[in-house]
Amino acid sequence: MAALMLGQQTRQFSTSVIRPVSKLVKAPIQVYGVEGRYATALFSAASKQNKLDQVEQELGKVSTMIKDPRVSSIVMNPHVKRILKQKAVTDVLTKAKMSPITINLIKVLSENGRLPLTAGVITAYGKMMGAHRGEVICSVTTAQALDATSLADLQVALKGFLQKGETIKLETKTDSSILGGMIVSIGDKYVDMSTKTKIQKLTKIIRET
Repeated sequence: MAALMLGQQTRQFSTSVIRPVSKLVKAPIQVYGVEGRYATALFSAASKQNKLDQVEQELGKVSTMIKDPRVSSIVMNPHVKRILKQKAVTDVLTKAKMSPITINLIKVLSENGRLPLTAGVITAYGKMMGAHRGEVICSVTTAQALDATSLADLQVALKGFLQKGETIKLETKTDSSILGGMIVSIGDKYVDMSTKTKIQKLTKIIRET
């Protein structure tokens, strides 16, 4: 029943910005969860109106707006009536001259009591846009921050994993607990070359012999 209601809600959003009603445009990747379904409907609506990039830019502004204490104190407050939340957020977005697609997304989230999911929907849409542009997210964890030369060499090496038309979107982070080496996650591939893991494997071999 919950899945049926959610499907109706996301279709409500999609059809509220597309006339006449037509089949959803398939997103380049599937993002699971409630946020993913709203983002999929948003991607379809924006795609059919050739406003994918515009909506992505607007969502960046929405993300900043909902972090503003003056706005969040209203739209994220469970004690404020939905109709008041909807008016408050619609007024802000209209004043910022957002597109009807973006405004309708927030309206539907508000009507369905889903405004707290806004940040998640924005993140899910961003992932879809990255896939749409052929970006492959690569996460690299090292014990210490890499210098410019090491980063450049790493990007060259990672390009070997890409297919034609794809580009790397590199995300780096540090974790001193891995001691050295690196952990690389790219697409569906995961490679642990950390010193910590090497020591654990060596210790296991020694104990078993």
